[in-house]
Amino acid sequence: MAEVLRVGDHSPRIAEARMTLARLGLLSTFEGDIGSQRSDRFTDADMFFDADLSEVLKAFQQSRGIIPTGEIEDATLRELRHASYRLGARVLSFQVNHELIGDDVGQLQTQLQELGFYSHRVDGHFGQFTHDALVNYQHNSGLRADGMCGPETIRALSLLGRRITGGSPQAIREREHVRAAGPMLAGKRVVIDPALGGRNKGLKVQGRFGEITEEEILWDLATRIEGRMIALGIETIISRPRMDDPDHKSRAEIANAFDADLMISLQCDRYQNEKASGVATFYFGSEIGNSSLTGEMLSGYIQREIVARTNMVNCGNHARTWDMLRLTMMPTVEVVTGYLTNPDDLAVLSSIEGREAIVEAILIAVKRLYLLDRGDDQPTGTYRFDELLKAEGI
Repeated sequence: MAEVLRVGDHSPRIAEARMTLARLGLLSTFEGDIGSQRSDRFTDADMFFDADLSEVLKAFQQSRGIIPTGEIEDATLRELRHASYRLGARVLSFQVNHELIGDDVGQLQTQLQELGFYSHRVDGHFGQFTHDALVNYQHNSGLRADGMCGPETIRALSLLGRRITGGSPQAIREREHVRAAGPMLAGKRVVIDPALGGRNKGLKVQGRFGEITEEEILWDLATRIEGRMIALGIETIISRPRMDDPDHKSRAEIANAFDADLMISLQCDRYQNEKASGVATFYFGSEIGNSSLTGEMLSGYIQREIVARTNMVNCGNHARTWDMLRLTMMPTVEVVTGYLTNPDDLAVLSSIEGREAIVEAILIAVKRLYLLDRGDDQPTGTYRFDELLKAEGI
């Protein structure tokens, strides 16, 4: 679906979204047949996009880690479809070229996690880790260890009754990984990911010193961060050559193959109204699954350091389930460095001084992450790169 449906539009897609929300118990005012999928049974009222539907959609979008626009586009339709699956509705198995996705997978991951068999992200994607955990559970439960979650396995899980749950094993493992890595930055592995490359130059703007493209800004930030990190002894790579523009999956695979400790993705934003402004950061998480505790901590550090050093508007740090955040094995933070359509943000991003402030903010934020529980008492926005070099013994 290429079009975006908004309040006032009329489409069978709107009726499908309305019925899915009703089946999920989120639309109590729906009076139609929630079991019908036939478009010839949709009424005009079902297919009309009203303000009430938009408000319910915003709440649903927020719970799924996507931007709550109250509109219907590809991401929202995809999440509505995933939400319609409940454990037992279909047989689940690992399929290499067609990964099963849905809330039923997330429910399976949660149950396996509570039993101690699954220690990775609850993301609703049936991948290799979920398959291995399921086979291990089946083997230990006297079931046929075929890696398929069908009626027999679901029945065995249901007989276990209530389980005592604690903190997320994934979050605990991330935190301990950071703690065990020690406070020094030398030897850490970080991937820097500028959002644009190749022919994709993004927005072209008139900066303080002339015309500049979004791609030029992001690559200047990336190479400055890379150079500083290498000086600190951090093993650093950029997610692809500048002349290439691979998709999120390919860039995530590069980071995973590098066995990175962290990944930092850089991008700019734009809006039709120049009043939109500010910096924001994003980490993996949503209300229906686990969040990356380390990603949340790092995004918070980056957010506060950039705001303190640039005086840009603080748009906060947020949990999202975007592909780059979900597909990477390590904690990943997406940094939206500002709006190129806002004069104040553009003044920061198009100047060397502004970009240097953002670079220093990110470096200090990474250092603060590895000072976990080790007496980090420097006020936000005051720790400088030259002090960081001295602390690292360089």
